[in-house]
Amino acid sequence: PAMASAETGGDKYRSFMDGEGEKNTVWRHGVPPNFDVVNKLFEEERTKEWAEGSVEEKVQRLLKTWEMEMFHKLRPEDQKSVHSQGFTSSTNGMKPLTRKEWTAIGGYNAFLATKLPLEHRIYDPDTETFDSGMETFLTAFPRGFAIEVLDVYCTGPPRVAFKFRHWGYMEGPFKGHPPHGQRVELFGICIFHVS
Repeated sequence: PAMASAETGGDKYRSFMDGEGEKNTVWRHGVPPNFDVVNKLFEEERTKEWAEGSVEEKVQRLLKTWEMEMFHKLRPEDQKSVHSQGFTSSTNGMKPLTRKEWTAIGGYNAFLATKLPLEHRIYDPDTETFDSGMETFLTAFPRGFAIEVLDVYCTGPPRVAFKFRHWGYMEGPFKGHPPHGQRVELFGICIFHVS
């Protein structure tokens, strides 16, 4: 991802959603996404509130912007948080995916890639499509899955390492499992190579 400062408009936690620079952006659903519901969850339950302009706030904005662009912008040239050449993303030691590969299989499938045997998979990213993954998770977590940066370990280019928390409430069914209304939460470490 590129860590250059960005225009802010459209969403207080994400960049590159509106303004002159986005007038020709091709959005997955024809218009920029609305994050009001998940932003409310984030604001109500975050454990850290970073000062505007702090390294932590910049990394959190980059993370949220990158996630928004990868899920909602169809054309690589519209994704401004990453470089058009040389982008790869790898999760849990799996094979690095190019932007084209990542966009083709979908974010949920890329994030949940696994080597677990089939009998241990409740969700099998190998059999899901971009659209089926989106439908599965938006149904199970109708308020979205909020994300926050908990700590930044490496403060600047070329590498930024940070710990994150990702959470939501299972208020809808998930792969034959009834909703239980409880929080589902995960923690992870991420490294962005930035310029």
